Amino acid sequence: MRKDDLCITVPTFFRCPISLDVMKSPVSLCTGVTYDRASIQRWLDGGNNTCPATMQILQNKDFIPNRTLQRLIEIWSDSVRRRGCVESSAELAAPTRDEISDAIDRVKIEKEERDDREVLSKIVRFGRESDDNRGFLAGKDDFVRLLVDLIDQDGFETTSAAKSLVVQEAVKILSLVRTKISDRRRFSNLILTNGRDRLTVIVFLFRTGNVELKIDCAGLLEFIAVDAESKLLIADRDGLVTELMKSISKDSDSTLIESSLSCLVAISSPKRVKLNLIREKLIGDVTKLLSDPTASSVSVTEKCLKLLEILASTKEGRSEICGGDGECLKTVVKKLMKVSTAATEHAVTVLWSVSYLFKEDKALEAVTSANGVTKILLLLQSNCSPAVRRMLTDLLKVFKVNSRSCLSAYDTKTTHIMPF
Repeated sequence: MRKDDLCITVPTFFRCPISLDVMKSPVSLCTGVTYDRASIQRWLDGGNNTCPATMQILQNKDFIPNRTLQRLIEIWSDSVRRRGCVESSAELAAPTRDEISDAIDRVKIEKEERDDREVLSKIVRFGRESDDNRGFLAGKDDFVRLLVDLIDQDGFETTSAAKSLVVQEAVKILSLVRTKISDRRRFSNLILTNGRDRLTVIVFLFRTGNVELKIDCAGLLEFIAVDAESKLLIADRDGLVTELMKSISKDSDSTLIESSLSCLVAISSPKRVKLNLIREKLIGDVTKLLSDPTASSVSVTEKCLKLLEILASTKEGRSEICGGDGECLKTVVKKLMKVSTAATEHAVTVLWSVSYLFKEDKALEAVTSANGVTKILLLLQSNCSPAVRRMLTDLLKVFKVNSRSCLSAYDTKTTHIMPF
């Protein structure tokens, strides 16, 4: 850090491995790794039972104060204050592009893992600054390939703490720059080749990481799902689907819910994946999410309805959607005209699939009881797309409603229709 042209270097082992800030109350876990008390407490309160640095399962969650390290930090801090410098991560100047170019040149696999981690952390901060910075990183010669190589490590689950943190930083950067990568298929191949070791690492980090790391991993997995083969490779990875479904519970972080839903949508098109998601009771989980007003943002609602649309293309999916007392379909009907154009189109497609295309008797009962026919008529009066209009007309045929006479009646009663 700099103040009045005086440069102070913070010793690496004074920084918390989670926050990267100087530790105020260093405590050690049973794994021997030391963290700042507040940071590790948040990690454990989030439901994690692993050491974030080593990814080892914790035998106990007791904290042991690291008095020696705390005393060293206090002595160092007093020295800094006497020299007129106050440590504050907010005062650190954002790295310049020249500095980042130099940093990238220093990132080599054969270097010390701790040095690599410091450099990569600096690059993460640079990438978060702006969209232009992310484009700059993605455009650097062989930088993306270098990051991919960093996460290609055998025996990752038992690797050193320092190397584990290097891999996590590499994943964060790849997630940051993914939308700036021009050749998505080539990037997907880089991740999924060589015995799938890289995919194993990303899935492991998603299962065991903190919320921020889970979001990065989900985004990366969504991005590399470019065709049927890649989607099957990802979806078949042990523990991934289960963990994705855990991550869409209403108690999860809202951004994590969105990222997990996006990943599920991305990998769900192969029939084998659809059937697995249905067996895992995804439709019930999605219905609960749609029914909870505190958890269903516009984006979450759109993604939930898109998943139902995808799963409704299978016999098993339609059976689940129409099952029970029709709660899923009733929830879908409620979302018509209330959320967004995309949400309404997904909802109409679900209703069309189960009611018109495959003529499920339970679907007709559920839609009718939820006042679905009235909403279909109202939608026909709105500025919906030609494709949606065709599906709505088909639905009215199933419900044996004369659309022209009913629409004429509704024209005299309706004062305002939402534009779709």
